[in-house]
Amino acid sequence: MALTVSLGERSYPIHIGAGLLADRERLHAHLAGRQVMIVTNETVAPHYLETLKATLADGELDVREVILPDGEATKTVASVERIWDALLAAGFNRRCTLIALGGGVIGDMAGFAAASYQRGVAFIQVPTTLLSQVDSSVGGKTGVNHARGKNMIGAFWQPKAVIVDTATLATLPPREFSAGLAEVVKYGFIRDPEFLVWLEGHVTALRALDDDAIAHAIKRSCEIKAEIVAEDETEQGVRALLNLGHTFGHAIEAHQGYGNWLHGEAVGAGMMMAARLSERRGWLGSDDVSRVEALLGAAGLPVVAPANMTVEDFLARMRLDKKNVDARLRLILLESLGHAVIRDDTSSEMLESLIRDFPRD
Repeated sequence: MALTVSLGERSYPIHIGAGLLADRERLHAHLAGRQVMIVTNETVAPHYLETLKATLADGELDVREVILPDGEATKTVASVERIWDALLAAGFNRRCTLIALGGGVIGDMAGFAAASYQRGVAFIQVPTTLLSQVDSSVGGKTGVNHARGKNMIGAFWQPKAVIVDTATLATLPPREFSAGLAEVVKYGFIRDPEFLVWLEGHVTALRALDDDAIAHAIKRSCEIKAEIVAEDETEQGVRALLNLGHTFGHAIEAHQGYGNWLHGEAVGAGMMMAARLSERRGWLGSDDVSRVEALLGAAGLPVVAPANMTVEDFLARMRLDKKNVDARLRLILLESLGHAVIRDDTSSEMLESLIRDFPRD
């Protein structure tokens, strides 16, 4: 199946299906020229690098590779510099194509390298984790982390295509799969009450890697994200809704040290915090909050914050969030399940009380 992210001349397809890594015609159709640099990591490479290279091989392409260490802690300018070094050493020109083979960290770094190498070259996303397949590979956000905040250095740079081979999920550890489910359930919370109900009925099947359930979840997630990105490519408005739970979650990631809490785990706890704050504002009822907690728990996600984080720990990190405008903290909250809003009028007293009272583990 295929979807389209509609961005005028920058529009691109999202291909979804099992076995797409071996689809020669589909991959070759999106190459800008004859030079190809595959960017992957030490975990993904043993599983899928040779398959991708065999698919690309035609006797004419110059295919090189950069294999980076795995983990969120490696998402740095230094890692991106290794990609630039490889491109320069190979003499790659402006018609080269970078292929990001891996999860969100690889996709973000390869995309940022592509956005900045010779002022912008083509790249293709080949996401291999659930989180990257439903979220980070779509929409053109690229970048790296800084010690003071997540994704603080980067660029908007759209891929030429996103190729989602669902068969790659077979090698994904259960913890990573649950982390990806955080972004899937997010779409139900912010935009689609019917999808939310479907998720409540199929979360067990998803965790059991049921092919039909996974295909539907990825397709609907990508549809929703593509719709929102088409409305607001550079996050000036509605695209910020995709960050439900992320302001709290990024604070957790940064404070705990990148990689100690997976991104999706932190977002899961963050969505729980957003739901409880929405309840305090009088928008969600206790039954709604219970549904949020039950679905996150069924997905294998945390619904409590780290025991070692104080109110000030949260606030110090949250003040650096990119969504903030004119020093006003902008949060994504839920007026109802399936309808998210962007608000910058949460009182300091209510926010601090919510963080203070939120369960820790």
